[in-house]
Amino acid sequence: MSKYNTFINILDVLRKEAPENYKFYHPLVTEIHKLNDARSRAFIHLFLKVKFGLLGFDEREKYVTDGTNDGGIDGYYIDDKNKTIYFLQAKFRTNEENFQSREIKYEELINMDIDRITEGQTKYEHGVKYNSKIQNLIHEFQDISDIGRYKYEIVIMANTKDVSQNKLKKLADGNRVSEFNYNRCYNELIFPIVSGTFYNSSELAIYLNLEDKNSEDISYSVETEFKDCEISVLFVPTLEIAKTLHKYKNSILKYNPRSYLDMAKGTVNSEIANTIISKKTNEFALFNNGITTLSDETNLNKKIGKVGVGQLILKNPQIINGGQTAYTLSLLYADVLNGKLDENIFDKKEVLLKVITFSEEDNELNGNKLDLIEAISKATNQQTAVSEADRRSNDKVQLELQELIFNEFGLFYQRKSGEFGEGLRNNYIRRNQIIDRELMLRLILASSGQPSQARSRGAKTLFKKENFDNTLNDSKRAKEYVFAYKVYLELNAKQAKFKKEINNRDGIVNYGHSLRYGKFSVVSVVMKNYEKHKNDEIADTINFYLSKWINFEEDIIFLTINQKYFREVTDPETQITRQILNYDGYYKGTTINKQIIEFKF
Repeated sequence: MSKYNTFINILDVLRKEAPENYKFYHPLVTEIHKLNDARSRAFIHLFLKVKFGLLGFDEREKYVTDGTNDGGIDGYYIDDKNKTIYFLQAKFRTNEENFQSREIKYEELINMDIDRITEGQTKYEHGVKYNSKIQNLIHEFQDISDIGRYKYEIVIMANTKDVSQNKLKKLADGNRVSEFNYNRCYNELIFPIVSGTFYNSSELAIYLNLEDKNSEDISYSVETEFKDCEISVLFVPTLEIAKTLHKYKNSILKYNPRSYLDMAKGTVNSEIANTIISKKTNEFALFNNGITTLSDETNLNKKIGKVGVGQLILKNPQIINGGQTAYTLSLLYADVLNGKLDENIFDKKEVLLKVITFSEEDNELNGNKLDLIEAISKATNQQTAVSEADRRSNDKVQLELQELIFNEFGLFYQRKSGEFGEGLRNNYIRRNQIIDRELMLRLILASSGQPSQARSRGAKTLFKKENFDNTLNDSKRAKEYVFAYKVYLELNAKQAKFKKEINNRDGIVNYGHSLRYGKFSVVSVVMKNYEKHKNDEIADTINFYLSKWINFEEDIIFLTINQKYFREVTDPETQITRQILNYDGYYKGTTINKQIIEFKF
C-alpha cells in the first residue's frame, strides 16, 4: 500500500466517525463524486486532529466551513493559548499523481475573503451572505475580548510551487502563510497519526486532589555531571494521567524506550487495569511503582481558587518511565468516553509522579541534556523488564531508517514495541504495512552473507549492543533492506500456497527445504546479486533461484564438512542403514554461509 493509499484510508476512517445523521460523510462507495467530496472535508478533519489535538468528530466539525458560500475558507481554528487564528484552505486530489504534482492556482487562493471576514463583513462584495459556519466564525471573533493580541495565519493544504512567496504574502495581507504540500502532509499528518505522535502541548496542566491530605510534595535538588536538576515527588489523580495520555498518546513518550503496549490477559497492563476497575479504595497507590516524567519548568500551586484542588504545570513534559501505567489508564478512560465504563472507577485513586525538572541553562546544553535523559531513561527502566530491542529503540540509526523507509516506500518500520498500535487500533493501516525490527535485523544479516546467524540468533543476542551496532550501521541502505523484506514476504506467500498439500507441505517436492528452513538463505543469495535484480520482478527473481534449490541441496548433503547434518547410520543389531537429514540444523549451522554463496545458481 502506497503512502497515498494510507492517506485515503485515514480519510475514510475519519469521515466514518461522523454520526449517521451527517449524510454528507456517508455516501455509497459507487457515488464517486460524493465520496471525493466527503474525503475532501475529512482532509480538514485530519489537519484539525493532528495539529490541534481535536480528537472527537463533533469538536472538529465545528471548525469545518467548507461548502457553498464559505468565503474561500475551508476551515479555521482559534488558538487561545498562542493567540493565533488559523484559516485553512485544502485542495484534496483524487489520485496519487495529482496529490504530489498538481499545484493550486493563484486565482483559487485569491478567492479567500479573509480581509472582509476579519473586518466583520457577513456578505460577499456582491451581497450574498456567507454560510452559517462563517457567520459563527465572525461571532467568535467578536466575542474575543483581546482580539488585538491575536495573529492570523493562513494554511494552504496544497502544492503552491507556481505561486511565489510574494504573491502569498500579498494575498495574506502580510500575515504568515504556511504551505502543507504533499510531502509535509505525509510527514507531519499521515505518519504522526499512525504512530500516535500527532499532538503535544508545550504546557501540561494536572489538577491535584488536596482534600484530606496532610502530606506535602517532596522537592530535592540534584547535582549531576551534566547539570543540576530538581526532583519533585507527589501523588496525582489517576484520572488526570488517563486524560493526558488519551490526548497526547505517543507524543509524550518520546524518550520512553517503548510506545503503547496493548492490554492483554495476564500482562502487567491488565493487572494495572484490574486494580483500577475492581478496587474501590486506593490500593493502586501502593501497588504501582509510579511514573517518571521530564519537564523544562515545573510549577505547583495549591491555591487556585478551588476548595481542595491544586494545579501542577509542566513545560514540554515527557514520560520516560511508567508509560505502560499511563497508557493503560488512558485506555480505561477511552472506555469511559465510549460508555463501556463509569468514570467513578478513577475516584480517589492516585499514582506516584516523579518530576525531573531541568533548568533553562540545561536546555541550552542540548547534547548534555540528551545524554542525561538517556542515562535516566535506562536507569529507571531497569526496574521493569525492558528488552534489549527496546533499549535500542531511540538509536539514531533506527530513527533515520524509519524516516527513509516511510518516505520512500510508505511502510512503517517499527523500532519501538507497539509503536503503531494507534494506527492498527483505528484501522488507519494494516499489519502487513509494518516492518518488525527483529525481522529487519535478521534480513540485514542475511543480506550481508550471514543467513545462519539470521536464523539462529535469539532476539536478545540480535539486539545486544555490539551485535546491533555491527548489523544495523548504515541507514542509507534502506532501499536494499526493503528489497530484502519484499523478497521475504514473497517467500512467505509462496510457502502459504502449499499449506493444504498434505504430501507436499512447504513445497519440499518443488523447492527442497528452502521455504521451510532456508528463507534467509534464499534472501542471502538474492541480495548477493542485488544490483542485478533490484529492478526486476521479485517473484521472477525468486522463481529463478528456487528452481535450482533442489540441486543445491543434493550437492551439500554429500560434502564431508556437512556430516554432522547429513550422514548414514547403520544399526549394529539390525544392520539397517538409515539416512539422517538435518536440514533444520544445517540452515542455522556453521557451513551454510560459505556454501550458499559459492554454489553456482
